[in-house]
Amino acid sequence: MSQIRFDSRLERKKEALDYHSEGRPGKTEVIPTKPCHTARDLSNAYSPGVAWPCLEIAENPEQVYKYTNKGNLIAVISNGSAVLGLGKIGALAGKPVMEGKGVLFKKFADIDVFDIEINETTIEGMVNTIAALEPTFGGINLEDIKAPECFEVETQLRERLKIPVFHDDQHGTAIITSAAFINAVEVIKKKINKLKIVFSGAGAASIACAKLLIAMGVDKKNIIMCDSKGVIYQGRTDGMNRYKEEFAIETKLRTLEEAMDGADAFVGLSQKGVLNAKMVKTMAKNPIIFAMANPDPEILPEEVAEVRDDAIMATGRSDYPNQVNNVLGFPFIFRGALDVRATTINEEMKIAAVNALARLAREQVPHDVRLAYGNRDFKFGREYLIPKPFDKRVLSHVAPAVAKAAMDSGVATKKIEDLSTYALSLEERLGNASSFMRDIRSKLPKDKRPRLVYTDGSHFKVLKALSTLRDEGVIEPIVLGDSDEIQAAIKKFEIDNLDDLTIVCPTEHPRFEEYCETYYNERQRKGLSKEYAIDTMSRATYFGPMMVKMGDADGMITGLGKTYSKAFKPVVRVLGNRNKKKASGVVILTFKNKVVFLADCTLQSNPPAADLVETAVNTVELYRQLMDKEPRVSFLSYSSFGSNRTVSAQKMSEAVRILQANHPDIIADGEMQADVAVNNELLSSLFPFSQLDKSADILIFPCLSSANIAYKLLVQLGGATPIGPILTPMDYPINILQRTANEEEIISMSHLTAIISQRAKEAKNEKRH
Repeated sequence: MSQIRFDSRLERKKEALDYHSEGRPGKTEVIPTKPCHTARDLSNAYSPGVAWPCLEIAENPEQVYKYTNKGNLIAVISNGSAVLGLGKIGALAGKPVMEGKGVLFKKFADIDVFDIEINETTIEGMVNTIAALEPTFGGINLEDIKAPECFEVETQLRERLKIPVFHDDQHGTAIITSAAFINAVEVIKKKINKLKIVFSGAGAASIACAKLLIAMGVDKKNIIMCDSKGVIYQGRTDGMNRYKEEFAIETKLRTLEEAMDGADAFVGLSQKGVLNAKMVKTMAKNPIIFAMANPDPEILPEEVAEVRDDAIMATGRSDYPNQVNNVLGFPFIFRGALDVRATTINEEMKIAAVNALARLAREQVPHDVRLAYGNRDFKFGREYLIPKPFDKRVLSHVAPAVAKAAMDSGVATKKIEDLSTYALSLEERLGNASSFMRDIRSKLPKDKRPRLVYTDGSHFKVLKALSTLRDEGVIEPIVLGDSDEIQAAIKKFEIDNLDDLTIVCPTEHPRFEEYCETYYNERQRKGLSKEYAIDTMSRATYFGPMMVKMGDADGMITGLGKTYSKAFKPVVRVLGNRNKKKASGVVILTFKNKVVFLADCTLQSNPPAADLVETAVNTVELYRQLMDKEPRVSFLSYSSFGSNRTVSAQKMSEAVRILQANHPDIIADGEMQADVAVNNELLSSLFPFSQLDKSADILIFPCLSSANIAYKLLVQLGGATPIGPILTPMDYPINILQRTANEEEIISMSHLTAIISQRAKEAKNEKRH
């Protein structure tokens, strides 16, 4: 995922409000995990069938993990007294934040969440309310509760409850900060127990960070903690509480400026601007500066750079290196804790998370992670101390480390026998579909960017998509149209990274006359006059394909706002079909745990068996290009293996026979019904003789109507995400968008077109050699 770009404060506000309000209000919903379609289903889900699991749990409480969702359910609880940088806005106003926390739990660790906002400000009231919820949840995530109440609430809950209680504002921040800090110490080659560390801020996060750093090896005597009133020293009474007293030291220092003189490190969790360049100048050699106030840090990295070239910096912001982001912690810590049914999250588990994150940052960063962040080449060092949130390895590294620590420290009530197998299961838990496009992007070369031409250059969706693609740095876009019109659109939509976008007006292109002559020569015996060739080639929809044909672009994206047939016509007329192969439209559908290719969804109305075979072969080749593995192919019908002998069913059976005879390397079978094709159990139990050893990856439909209807129904009713249709085989990498395609679909189609272009070039080079 690329860095998010907001073009103005007003647009940012509108986009955020639309995001929360459009469609179903809010960001989460509850979805049943069991079927509830019949009266029998209903009687099992509720009365009378529900009585049986109730009785089992009453007899043995541990059975609650077998019969309910408790083992994968977290409560995110807040009273709204300290919400992000918004302060005391109340429980109701804080609800969007708690919903958002639930989204992150689900997205990064597949943990279900109920967000609970409580109108309670007293410690006793909060503790009693939350404690009463223990039967429902596998863990409690406390959120945005102000200090010092948060300390006491968490302490009392941990004493009373037998499930993990975790205040993320304290411990999540501490874990990520500590991981980055020990790596910073490694980079500068200093001894952690000798470092003089100054803290700015003495709230929940600061105190938790200090305690965890002490557990990691920092000498408590070397910590100077400051709050808004200055250094916390022994004997101070103003603004003190028992939590600050723990860090009061005997010293003559009274101000942050005095404390900073000679300091090795600064940890800021306070407010904007409390640290200045003068203070930074007085710090020791190779200072560590963690300025983590949000949204604006205690000092900006560029301010530090003006006076120090040896400093290592971290902030809470995504637009600077070393972002201390809590999403690197809480989803994976709870995942590990839940999976061993830990009764608490103890120091050993926190330290395990710190070390796992720190170790991961020292490993080589996969290409797909670099790509998700603008194709930056991350390497362990001053500007890369901690992993990135979209590094999918974090789940499989941190959760097992936390689970192991829980088992080793005796707080786990369930044992994981094989942690390596467990780590693999975590990767599978989020499904292949969630990373499908990221894996596609990871295949794109970063040294030579494919040139893709876009025919709808002034459309705001295209320009927004190109902004993201430009940030990624893996595609070189070319847009067709009037330069003044496109530049005006860029200015209107306030897109600030397309100033040097390549814009081509067809009639002003240096090869325009050559293009016209080429088109005329190829179609002069098909009723095309020279004048009409010139007029036609001046249109972007014709000029774009010619750019690809003549080698001035590597691929093309077209079709926005047009019917598919209208967009396809210029492509066929310009490019023709040298190999006389019949093109088809492949739609890729991504589900949570499955990626399926469907064909033909757009072009051939009622193809005979031989053409279906050609479609299948071409789709298999596309699958191999994109997925780097062998697919299973199913030829679909309303009949399964001869149960009906109609013309349609026999056509699909004949197609299978031809394919198996001419392409024995392809694993395929049919004819078969759709439910059999995608269900392993049905396939193996009803048709054990089938050539398919598991459910199909490619579905070949008997006609255009069935394919088009099926994929659109699956998108609208089945929760599938569509990518495509992708034209195959084409002599040139050109794809047509759906007329209503959104920015994300344009980006996805661009990535796919680019990878197809790359693979086509590789194939040509192999033939030459």
